[in-house]
Amino acid sequence: MGKKNCIVAQSGGPTVAINASLAGVVKGVKDSQVFDTIYGSVNGILGILNNNVINLSEIVANEETLNRLKHTPSMYLGSCRYKLPTVEESPETYAQIFEMFESLNIGAFFYIGGNDSMDTALKLSQYAASIGSDVRVIGVPKTIDNDLCLTDHTPGFGSAAKYIASTILEIAHDTFSYPVPSVTIVEIMGRDAGWLTSASALARNEYNTAPHLIYLPEAPFDTAQFLADVKELLKKQNTVIIAVSEGIRDKNGNYISAASQTTDGFGHSHLSGAGKALENFVTSNIDIKVRSIEINVLQRSGAHISSATDLTESFELGHHAVELAEEGVTGCMVTLKRLSSNPYKVAYGHENVAKIANEIRSVPREWINEAGNDVLPPMYEYLRPLIIGEPDIRYKNGLPDYMDISHLTKA
Repeated sequence: MGKKNCIVAQSGGPTVAINASLAGVVKGVKDSQVFDTIYGSVNGILGILNNNVINLSEIVANEETLNRLKHTPSMYLGSCRYKLPTVEESPETYAQIFEMFESLNIGAFFYIGGNDSMDTALKLSQYAASIGSDVRVIGVPKTIDNDLCLTDHTPGFGSAAKYIASTILEIAHDTFSYPVPSVTIVEIMGRDAGWLTSASALARNEYNTAPHLIYLPEAPFDTAQFLADVKELLKKQNTVIIAVSEGIRDKNGNYISAASQTTDGFGHSHLSGAGKALENFVTSNIDIKVRSIEINVLQRSGAHISSATDLTESFELGHHAVELAEEGVTGCMVTLKRLSSNPYKVAYGHENVAKIANEIRSVPREWINEAGNDVLPPMYEYLRPLIIGEPDIRYKNGLPDYMDISHLTKA
């Protein structure tokens, strides 16, 4: 019996490391004695539905290109925010997907993404089982939010955490230059989980104590207590730098600020403006210079300050996914298990994707102080190994030299 082929897609929000996982899948197929060609679906699952597929075995034909792909940020295959309907809602959609698999002689499908992508992987693996298909479906984790369950951390998070900590340190250097009392509020992505905002604590060192306050979605936010926290610090110091998650909410679960009441295709609120809302609140109550900074999407593609640890683990997870498919494993997500923090060591494994899809992994409440305005030592121990190492980025004309993504810019 001849070798089967594979297909891979990326979905959700971009990260610095998602292409490292893609490179790992490509390398895994190249090393495989079971699989032959690796195809890429452009713009997630939509590429399969729209017959927009490219041959990655031909495009990533040598080690140089593979290494370049590994160090290119964002998504070489492009993304989508498409919620796959249930089989009951649209049986023809599933039939179309598996007809495409059959036409390309697909033996395994790898979906690199976050929580919503794992939902797609779950639905496809369940459908495959229901029709007796031998196509293996495996999820490869990715999200700067670090909120996927049953894995120690997610690819992309370490690099984003490094970006956030570095940015906060640089903001501190800028702010401390002026002998003027001020409050700076930095809004950081994180709708349901505060992992990324927690990483701001890594900016603290022997001379810098900023951020002086950290607020996460996991602890109820009280505006009156927030104002009291700021006023108390201003009695002791000239400047206060504050890190807040975009998803901070009060004790009733109401977001402190939302741009609108609209939601995306998965029912997630479109959030922005928490930092601006707090800026206005402080300005109204304290006569002091106040500014808010929304970091927003900047850390998602900041490969120039990525974590070598993050890229290495992301690549290995992609490669491990292919190994699992070779063994006949399906309906799973590849995972990282931390064996030790010092020295740092992990093991690669997998878990049933049904236990991961549509679940949220929050920051443990015991890693947040009682006042809800800072993180505790276990968070530092958890975070520090994830940002270690600087990868060898190629430069051209003074700028990073990434993979050509013109195939994503065509109408």
